[in-house]
Amino acid sequence: MVDFGEETMKGKAVVVGAGVGGLAAAAGLRRAGWSVTVLERRAELERYGTAFGLHPTAQSALERLGVSVAARAVPYRRAQVRTPRGRVLAGLPLERIERRAGRPELLIARPYLIDALVERLDGVPIVFGENAGDVRGLLEGHDLVVGADGIGSAVREACFGGRSRPRRVGTAAWIGVAEFETGVYGETWGDGRFFGMTPMEPGRTNWYAAVPYGTEAGELRGCFEGWHDPVPRVLAETDPATWIRYDIRHLFPALGSFVSGGRVALVGDAAHAMTPNLGQGACTAILDAEALARAVSGAGAGGLRAALRAYDAERRRSAQRVAFGSRTLHRLVTTRHPRVRDGLVRAVGALPGARG
Repeated sequence: MVDFGEETMKGKAVVVGAGVGGLAAAAGLRRAGWSVTVLERRAELERYGTAFGLHPTAQSALERLGVSVAARAVPYRRAQVRTPRGRVLAGLPLERIERRAGRPELLIARPYLIDALVERLDGVPIVFGENAGDVRGLLEGHDLVVGADGIGSAVREACFGGRSRPRRVGTAAWIGVAEFETGVYGETWGDGRFFGMTPMEPGRTNWYAAVPYGTEAGELRGCFEGWHDPVPRVLAETDPATWIRYDIRHLFPALGSFVSGGRVALVGDAAHAMTPNLGQGACTAILDAEALARAVSGAGAGGLRAALRAYDAERRRSAQRVAFGSRTLHRLVTTRHPRVRDGLVRAVGALPGARG
């Protein structure tokens, strides 16, 4: 475990955003000896019940932050990519990931991960209903400002300009939870759309679907009519009132730096929002947060500029490579030429790259 230093207050930090990245950053900074406050624009923490994948690298980062999720997570060891008729095209590289890392990828429901992070805040206050419109004012009262406020980040807009901004990719996602275990996990790729299922916890299955932008809730079941079992059954037996929809977007162009002015740092979607195809959004946010805490652990306000440069050097290119890979996979998965795609995937036999 990384030694975050003596328990002496090295400076005042404010974290804008109380999602996974923001809570992890706050826990890490507090552990590193900083006085921390979290600002959250919502009235409460988001605890909707979809599942996150945790790659072994993210699991290790959580452990360095003192966060344990093992009791509520489930291993993800076998999953396949199929055609709508159920033909297997390839396997996801989960077994290869486990061999290399010595531990499996895990899946955990968002509420459990949020609660585990909150437990490690060690008294850090969360101020709800607080918009970070006056970022310059935050800089006057704090040594460090951390933008963890998502793809539409106010911190990024104020301190990094508006050139890098959210861009739609032409698809929308629907996510939900089926109250039964399907036993069939992975993704099914069709013509311009796909459907995925993962374990979540006993008696429940996490599912997600991507369809062309503009598809309404009443049309979703029709988009997957005739697909292999249990895809139609999952949708039929899940109450549409519980479905969650969001536009799939990414941050483009990539930022030239994750830090600004020697006192501002971005983590998570604020820094590198990506499409969900590699399942790395939560993982990269956790890795950002742990790296930031580690970088500033030995630096008070006087040495902050160099510490933030070190954070940027460690995380920016790595996170942006993942974002680029995820966007590239999104193009492949949602192509309107599935025969060509399926032939290529069958020829490879297994999908490259890590998921989590």
